[in-house]
Amino acid sequence: MEKEKVVLAYSGGLDTSIIIPWLKENYNCDVIAVAADVGQGEELEPLREKAIKTGAAKIYIEDLKDEFVKDYIYPTIKAGAVYEKKYLLGTSFARPCIAKRIVEIAKAEGATAICHGCTGKGNDQVRFELTIKALAPEMKIIAPWRIWDIKSRDEEIEYANARGIPVPVTKKDNYSMDRNIWHLSHEGMDLEDPANEPNYENLLKLMVSPEKAPDEPTYIEIGFEQGEAVSLDGKRLTPFQMVTALNRIGSKNGIGIADLVENRLVGMKSRGVYETPAGTILYYAHNDLEYLTLDRMTMHYKEQVAIKYAELVYDGNWFTPLREALAAFVDSTQKYVTGSVRLKLYKGNIMSAGLKSPYSLYSEEVATFGADEVYNQKDAEGFINLFGLPIKVRALMMQKHTEDQ
Repeated sequence: MEKEKVVLAYSGGLDTSIIIPWLKENYNCDVIAVAADVGQGEELEPLREKAIKTGAAKIYIEDLKDEFVKDYIYPTIKAGAVYEKKYLLGTSFARPCIAKRIVEIAKAEGATAICHGCTGKGNDQVRFELTIKALAPEMKIIAPWRIWDIKSRDEEIEYANARGIPVPVTKKDNYSMDRNIWHLSHEGMDLEDPANEPNYENLLKLMVSPEKAPDEPTYIEIGFEQGEAVSLDGKRLTPFQMVTALNRIGSKNGIGIADLVENRLVGMKSRGVYETPAGTILYYAHNDLEYLTLDRMTMHYKEQVAIKYAELVYDGNWFTPLREALAAFVDSTQKYVTGSVRLKLYKGNIMSAGLKSPYSLYSEEVATFGADEVYNQKDAEGFINLFGLPIKVRALMMQKHTEDQ
């Protein structure tokens, strides 16, 4: 009989390196590995030989970089979605992008199960599995970390060494890291104690620390069309090219470090340090342009939507009616978010250096402190009287009751 096929979300890292032999030992199945290139900046072709040598029957290496930025990152920027005020969702929206392609391959291969290497303590297990449930509800899911007897990364390393499997970490250097075109995350080791200041000289991989950034500022100008960044210093770029270019510029200037203790979906708090150079710049620039082009009511309501949107993305609810409905609302708000934003980058800081838009709602004629013919200051008295009427009525009521006592 033909063996059952299991498709494995494969990165070649510690977890998935040992899962291939573990699946074969425990399920007697053919393992089809799927590695996704979401801009992690490393050559993935060597994974082909590594996966086959460790027991995979086949491996797919999928280039998802353009799709990831265009269909996942850019919509989230437009929403202004930031989880708990700091986290720019770098791992969160990569997972549904990867899982979607894995589902497509699993269906094409006639697989009966999809396996992932996410731990039972993390958020990624939820993000992968909710995507699978949304796109292939009939598919069985295998999560080794919730089944096997291995309890720690040290035990994983021992398992790999016993089977002659090369792994990219040692017991002395095993930060848990996730990298893609958008960010690099760091967890574990000394970071597990929130009292410890990160050793940025050793920790940072994408960027320099603010202290080591140039002593002269860098000026850039980003052009937007309907909420999407389309040009840098006058040159039109694809979304992927834009993020790549801003990563290079931001990293040189120490832009994009976030150190936070976040509330995981699974109920615990975790401490992570994130490097997100391009993301930090793009969020700042997009937000600046919205100040100029969105009316007060829309901007304030969109801020509330952004919180919910971020929560949905963080929790793995990308392929849900609510996330899609909120994205439609966001798109409608971005119709006139077109223009250019000039920024000054200096030693980890971003400062506004000028805004322009053909749809600017700012009127110098109305806002001026000088003489004007369009604003009658006497009108403010009636406005304040009506706006403050509830306050005045309540104050009179309280005053009357105080006098009666």
